[in-house]
Amino acid sequence: MPGMPERVMDGRDLIAATLREVVETLAPLERSPCSPGERQAAEWLAERMRTIPGVQVALEDEPSWGSFPPTLTGLGALGTLAAALVLSGRRVAGGLLAAAALGGILDEADNGPRVVRRVVRRRRRTVNLVARLGDQRAAQTLVVLAHHDAPQTGVLFDQTFQRRLYERAPWLIERFKTPLPQWWLGLAGPLTTIAGALDSGCARRRARAARAGLVLGAIGTALLLDMWRSPTVPGANDNLSGVAALVALAELLAADPVPGLRVLLASCGAEETMQDGIRAFMRTHRHELAPESTCFVNLDTVGSPHLVMLEAEGPVRMEPYHGPWLRDLVEERAAQLGIQLWRGFRARSSTDSVIPSRAGHPTATLVSMTAWRAPANYHLPSDVPENLDYGTVAEAARLVHGVCAALVER
Repeated sequence: MPGMPERVMDGRDLIAATLREVVETLAPLERSPCSPGERQAAEWLAERMRTIPGVQVALEDEPSWGSFPPTLTGLGALGTLAAALVLSGRRVAGGLLAAAALGGILDEADNGPRVVRRVVRRRRRTVNLVARLGDQRAAQTLVVLAHHDAPQTGVLFDQTFQRRLYERAPWLIERFKTPLPQWWLGLAGPLTTIAGALDSGCARRRARAARAGLVLGAIGTALLLDMWRSPTVPGANDNLSGVAALVALAELLAADPVPGLRVLLASCGAEETMQDGIRAFMRTHRHELAPESTCFVNLDTVGSPHLVMLEAEGPVRMEPYHGPWLRDLVEERAAQLGIQLWRGFRARSSTDSVIPSRAGHPTATLVSMTAWRAPANYHLPSDVPENLDYGTVAEAARLVHGVCAALVER
């Protein structure tokens, strides 16, 4: 107002303003993997990062094959057909078809070479943003990850049951730090079909197994088909919270540099394809990311009320992240900063962290949860900026800035 003195914002005010600017600018864009909106988001982020002193920014076009529901819907339908063949008495053909479907689903879910996707899907383009800060000749490197694409919704992501269970029996939810393995439903259909195909003894038992494979395959395929036909959500929590924290971290490092550390901030595209963007980033930059001197911190869905550090992830098989010492270091720095950090949790979804971890890099993954042990508004249309817990996002940015200093001190 005229006549009133201009209010000078302190550091936390500046972080909050940055977080809201990023989230509220990008949330209206339809950012499905490989879409024009995903590219528009990356281009805006590049321009925004270039306003920060000392930040060098590059956009890197990389190959991708689009979101995963079309491929997995086809594989699910293949497995359902295999069960029908076994049920009709064509055991060999049904068993072979079920084995092919099982292999394809495992390849997709477990971040394998993605043979089916590369054969049957059209090659497209995603874009990664890479920002560099600090001493580029330093012996030690920290790579901080986020992703700027957004997921599709679907009935599979409804949280009503889990929330009501927490309201009625919170002690039951609080006992578990690993969610149920949803991907196992997709594997169960082909597995039971194969069991039926291999059973040469009891015809009734063989028919029961084939029917189970048929029902499970139909349910899994229907859930994937529902996801395929569903819209892309705004993705304020998943994962504009991580992207916003990345920009805030760049501003913190510009204002308070950490000598002796090279920092790469990578906002990858096509994470919702199950890691096309980060896989391409690792291929492109592997020559400068020696595992013995490069750590990774991944900011993925950090806008729920409680900040969480994952210990492992695995849609099919659980994989602990490489370098437990880094997670201990993050916990220590969180305590020093007065930031509450939950530990001991494992994820049944895949994140970008699994790719550098498999390459031997010490890896820490920061996510967030509600009281009922689920990310707020995860893959739901309600994942909008006004439902974001900006306090948790700010804590994630401050924590990673503290970890930069801790790495040099170590």
